[in-house]
Amino acid sequence: MDGTVFHKMSGSGNDFVMLDGRYTRPEPLTTARVQELCDRRLGIGADGLVLLTPVGDAQVRMDFWNCDGSRADMCGNAALCSTRLAAYLEMAPAAGMRLVTRAGTFPTRLREGPGEWAELNLPDFGLPAPPVGLEPGPGEAPGSLATVGVPHLVVEVADLERPDLMERGRALRSHSLLGPPGANVNFLAPAPAGNGWCVRTYERGVEAETLACGTGAVAAAVALIQAGKARSPVEIITRSGRPLSITATLSGGMARSVWLAGEGRLIFTGVL
Repeated sequence: MDGTVFHKMSGSGNDFVMLDGRYTRPEPLTTARVQELCDRRLGIGADGLVLLTPVGDAQVRMDFWNCDGSRADMCGNAALCSTRLAAYLEMAPAAGMRLVTRAGTFPTRLREGPGEWAELNLPDFGLPAPPVGLEPGPGEAPGSLATVGVPHLVVEVADLERPDLMERGRALRSHSLLGPPGANVNFLAPAPAGNGWCVRTYERGVEAETLACGTGAVAAAVALIQAGKARSPVEIITRSGRPLSITATLSGGMARSVWLAGEGRLIFTGVL
């Protein structure tokens, strides 16, 4: 892969190494190679790696690996970054394209106006529900579990700055009651200024806190709407301090017409 052009992108601080599938094949992207590229000391450094490939009229495939080299079906912030990069590289039109992932095919587009935002239309999904038998810890409300491309546990907490919060996230991420794959864990609290909500995420595959999680923000927003604590659109402040905006309609036990909007920023381009 020497001589391969890559793009480093950030979705509200959730960062990715992006490769152009027209010139790069997936076969060299072994677990070890993905780990090397995502290593923050000896590699480029990222939460994940994306191979972006045009596959038809206004369609682009997003293959995604976590930084530990494992494959993931979906990543919301990677999808926002992929939309912006696909438009920048003229793989698909900025006004609307379809992003093909292992979790399904999603309409996406660049958002008009200031900033480097994109929008992702997610499929309907079942409303968050409490995992049976999962007891809340001190300072925690009962959690709720939803699958937004990947599983997400949402837990409202009294103190988002609790020193052991990510240790608690690590324990919950692999809890037996969440099933064999485990889940991302999203801790949620009102923003200090009273405008919106703040989220911290312990992300599986990264096995640490990430500065933003798009699908986790969607799960959190829908849980808030369901509980009557927020109205659509919901602003979620990520750990990076950058916002994500989620709109959704709840009916018939489902979240419908779900849109995630957020940053997809090109940081730099380089050569491996």
